[in-house]
Amino acid sequence: MGWMTTSDRRSALRAGAGLVAGGAIAAACSPSGASPCAARRTPASPSAASAPSASGAAARPLVAPSPRAFPRQPVQIAHGPRDRPRVALTFHGQGDPAVARALLGEAERHGARVTVLAVGTWLDEHPDIARRILDGGHDLGNHTQRHLDVNAMSEAEATAEIAGCAERLRRLTGSIGTWFRPSRAARASPLVERLAQRAGYPHVLSYDVDSLDFTSPGAPAVTRNVLGGVRNGSVVSLHFGHADTVAALPVLLDELARRRLRAVTATELIG
Repeated sequence: MGWMTTSDRRSALRAGAGLVAGGAIAAACSPSGASPCAARRTPASPSAASAPSASGAAARPLVAPSPRAFPRQPVQIAHGPRDRPRVALTFHGQGDPAVARALLGEAERHGARVTVLAVGTWLDEHPDIARRILDGGHDLGNHTQRHLDVNAMSEAEATAEIAGCAERLRRLTGSIGTWFRPSRAARASPLVERLAQRAGYPHVLSYDVDSLDFTSPGAPAVTRNVLGGVRNGSVVSLHFGHADTVAALPVLLDELARRRLRAVTATELIG
């Protein structure tokens, strides 16, 4: 889009560098996985458990939201109502957790809430990230266990991918998560759609705006891709773990606010 000047691009890149640095500092505060900085990053939601204490006392289990059925919506949802000025920024969850925390913190500073579709192996490696996401008031959902092409799998293989991530979410949060999104595909095949419902997900969360940030096109291109298609009710596909997304997010959130589009969780958008 022509509205981004050279100065805008430089500002976005400087902001992105600051976000990465901030995320690295947050990660350094938590070498053991129990972050003593969590209280300074963001206040815990009333339903979230407190972090483990320095004495090693076990934290109370998280009380995480479960999937909801929306009777007037199709099984596969690509967008929300077009008559309300809201959008859902959805992030595919894997990559450097310091970058994830930086992106979450930036969203919260702008008053935005997002939806994270987490990969099961990522949760295995960084189990504390589930608490960080929920403590920020964000949605947390299922993006399969290993992030392979789930639509190309046999029924048994696809079942294991969906159920494997669901079990990790349940173990970490007490819930299978709020949404399911197929890995390596915008939409689920009919088989995967049925398997997701069998696993307890009434809907598959698709999207109508693709940032293409996973192709590393540069921060200005990520911003253009989103702002060129976003409108009331849009669900935007983004990714953790990409520098272009980090650099683009402050500019993107500022422009959404200028357009009076409020960034909310997918549950809030659809509900």
